[in-house]
Amino acid sequence: MKLEQQTTGSTFGAAGRKRKLSKWVGEDRFLPYVLVVPTLILIAVIMFFPILKVFELALRNYDMTRPQDFGFAGLSNFREILFHDELFPSSLWITVKWVVIEVVLQLVFGLIVALLLNQTFRFRGVVRSLVLIPWAVSGVLTTMLWSLMFNQHIGVINDLLKKLGIIHENIAWLANTHTVFGSVIVAELWRGIPFFAVALLAALQSIPQDIYESCDVDGAGKVRKLFSITLPYLKESIIFSTMLRAIWEFNSMDMIYTMTDGGPMNMTTTLPVYMFKTAILNGNYGYASAMGVITFFVLMIFVIGYLKLSRSDQDE
Repeated sequence: MKLEQQTTGSTFGAAGRKRKLSKWVGEDRFLPYVLVVPTLILIAVIMFFPILKVFELALRNYDMTRPQDFGFAGLSNFREILFHDELFPSSLWITVKWVVIEVVLQLVFGLIVALLLNQTFRFRGVVRSLVLIPWAVSGVLTTMLWSLMFNQHIGVINDLLKKLGIIHENIAWLANTHTVFGSVIVAELWRGIPFFAVALLAALQSIPQDIYESCDVDGAGKVRKLFSITLPYLKESIIFSTMLRAIWEFNSMDMIYTMTDGGPMNMTTTLPVYMFKTAILNGNYGYASAMGVITFFVLMIFVIGYLKLSRSDQDE
């Protein structure tokens, strides 16, 4: 009898808990959270596991060419990078130059293209589609195209400049220490302008036209309307797009590596190129992971500082 009561009680208890769970899940205020839990778990695994793995490898000796030294290394990788590695500071400096020049030039030319595409003219839709081509073309194909154009013997750049009388002899653009960085800048600029053009064009179309009409009544010129109306309205888009593009360019390496391999004389060895060579070509994953951790904190400091400066400027 006692066993039967316990069995019956546990049955009712389980049924009660099941009803409570079903009721809790069935309530409208909790159901959305329950439905997004699997997605959150999947995102956490996909996004955060590789980051945690990089942090873990950064504290270990993980050189594929020296398997006998595998093990915990503490902060020795970071000390080696920060105090003894001569290539790391030069790579960081080249990366900063690369990001600043690319983002500024892409923003300026992207804004000009966006302003032109925002005008009403015939075949505007076709022209807008053509502007997106550099953004849509494969990075490998873009790299091959620009490598051929900068080729010393068959490149169209040398041929064009010679016909214009600017140069008299062919230049090895990608093998000369004075021209290699500028050559890669031009190639990446061609690919990056559509990003700002599309982002700023979308923001331009959200500006109310009656404001421009009021300025026309007051006799304001194009320059006055640009600085008093257009740019203030684009401010949020410019801040957001420049931050995203800066992070993108900081981590970008496909164009530089495939065109120059980081050379000549490490003149185009940025941090991502240096990390790629250290990890993939040399097999030293621990050392490359330590550089990745330093890069992570550099980008975090940049994003926090950039957003704070932007907000303080808005508060004023």
